[in-house]
Amino acid sequence: MDRTQKTAFVADLSSRLSKAQSLVVAHYRGLNVKELTQLRRAMRAAGGEVQVAKNRLAKLAIKGTPFEGVTELLTGPTILTFSADDIAPSRISQKFSEANDNKLAILGGIMNGKMLTAADVKSLSNLPTLNELRGKLVGLLQAPGAQLARVTKAYADKGGASAPAEAAAPAEEAKPAEQAAPAPAEAAPAPAEAPAAEPQSN
Repeated sequence: MDRTQKTAFVADLSSRLSKAQSLVVAHYRGLNVKELTQLRRAMRAAGGEVQVAKNRLAKLAIKGTPFEGVTELLTGPTILTFSADDIAPSRISQKFSEANDNKLAILGGIMNGKMLTAADVKSLSNLPTLNELRGKLVGLLQAPGAQLARVTKAYADKGGASAPAEAAAPAEEAKPAEQAAPAPAEAAPAPAEAPAAEPQSN
C-alpha cells in the first residue's frame, strides 16, 4: 500500500467510523480466513462492519472521532468491529469469540462515548440488539390491536347478521301506530243567518 492508498484508506475508515455509535477492539491472532469471513458476515447481518487495520493507520483514522479513546488499545494484530447499533459490536464479537475458543481476544471498546472494558463487552453481549428491541416493542404494541380486531370480528360474525332485522322491527311497529292515530275532527258548520226583517207598511 503506497502513500496515496494509505491516505485514502484512513479517510474512508474515518468516514465509516463517524457514522458508528459503538466500537470494539480485539486481537485476531489465531483466526483463519474462513473464521474472519464468518465474523464479517455476522457483523454485516447486524448492520455493522469489521476492519483489520495496521495500528498506525487505525490511530490516524480514529483521530477526531468519538472513538479516539481506544488509541491505547491499538497494539498487536488489531481488528475493529463497529456499528450504528449500540449493542451489536459487543454482542457479536463476544459470541463469536466464545464460539471460536476465544481466538478473538477482546480488549475493550467505546459505546456512545463511554469506554468499555473486556468485562463490559461481555455484559453487553447478553443484551438484545436495537433491532431486536424494536421488534419486541412493535409486537407488544400490535398485540392489543390484534386482540381487539379478533373480538370485533367474532362479535360481527355472531350478531352482525341479525342486526338489520332487529333494526327493521321498530320501523314495522311504527306503521300501525301511525294508522291508528285518529283523523282530525271536521270543522263545525257555521250558524245559519237570521232572516231579514220585513219592511213595515204605513
